Amino acid sequence: MQIPDIEEAENVQLVGYHDLEDRPAFKMALQRRNDRWYLYLGHFWHHGWSIVDVTEPEQPELVRFVPGPANMRTAQVQVADGLMATGIEMWSQNRDAFDPALAGIYLWDVATDPTEPRRVGHYASGGDGAHRSFYGGGDLLYATVRNPEGFKGSILVIVDISDPAVPREIGRWWVPGQHVAAGETPAEGKVRLHGPAYVVGDRAYAGWGLAGGMILDVSDPVSPQLVSSFDFGDFSNTTGLHSVVPYPERNLLVANTEAVQEGHLAAPNPIAVIDVSEEMAPRIISTTPIPRPSPGLGYRNYYEKGGRFGPHNQHHHQGHPDLFEPRDHLVMTSFNAGLRIYSLEDPYMPVEVGYFVPAPPTRRLGPRPKEALVCSFEDVLIDARGNIFCTDANYGLFVLAHPGLN
Repeated sequence: MQIPDIEEAENVQLVGYHDLEDRPAFKMALQRRNDRWYLYLGHFWHHGWSIVDVTEPEQPELVRFVPGPANMRTAQVQVADGLMATGIEMWSQNRDAFDPALAGIYLWDVATDPTEPRRVGHYASGGDGAHRSFYGGGDLLYATVRNPEGFKGSILVIVDISDPAVPREIGRWWVPGQHVAAGETPAEGKVRLHGPAYVVGDRAYAGWGLAGGMILDVSDPVSPQLVSSFDFGDFSNTTGLHSVVPYPERNLLVANTEAVQEGHLAAPNPIAVIDVSEEMAPRIISTTPIPRPSPGLGYRNYYEKGGRFGPHNQHHHQGHPDLFEPRDHLVMTSFNAGLRIYSLEDPYMPVEVGYFVPAPPTRRLGPRPKEALVCSFEDVLIDARGNIFCTDANYGLFVLAHPGLN
């Protein structure tokens, strides 16, 4: 297969690549079983999930493509405790064919045979299905349900999956104004949980669009309670806060928006470092530097390059033993600026310490980016060995390495 050329890179090495048989992937999950490492990928433009054996990261092996329901978006995936949870949601490209009866989260046994997922349950969420949810193992799944009946925007739904064959909702939380069926008055703009509600112990950390960031007490999953919130404005971003990832040993959060427009319209989209040593009063202490393209590429900044530029997804550890647990590093995809790595050794002064940007794709495999055909790095996941996996809207799977993550 053709390995993409590198447009620019510093302190990041291309280890391996797989074209995924021309099915660009989106979200990823991973587990180690019987001394082998398996990556599970949801797809952008195809309905289903891929399993890639990454035991030898230099030679990723596509094991299987598992078809999903037609006309439904199957981009989201989580794996823990031998159970795979895959989001099923409305696909914007085919709204008229959306089947709400199929929406929600499919649960799969990937312990018995990690290469042959066996579907064991279905949480039927209603609404427009489930976007990025959180499952870190155990009996509870924290679902991001889009527009459930009576609500405007996505909310948090806590699901008991102690019996995966019979998942049942036990609790939910929303920002006041979302429950329109109860007479609440919705706010203007996108007030919704993007997901996931990232859970550590009895706390959940979540980006709630234009409502900002939320810290929730989930010690009683039947009745989650708001602890505190924070907001750094919308920065002209129509979708607001995208995700919040905690660094619990350091009392830090990293929160980011998502670049949803292309070209100069994408500016600006910040990544904020937040001090939560006083939980009732979260405090923004810094933002990361804006990535700059290498000299000689023909554009002064990434906005001029075309496509989206700005943050999208951070690496999520989620307490998973097979994933890398960050302490001093932030690893973030930035669409047309590829992968960016920051040192948070001094959280008041984040420093970019590495980046990787492939050359523009030569073929369009999906409708995005809408105009310029440039790289579009979407998700990142790092295994416990330090291998960095990245997906792209028109490429396959990249395997990268950075010396600071070994």
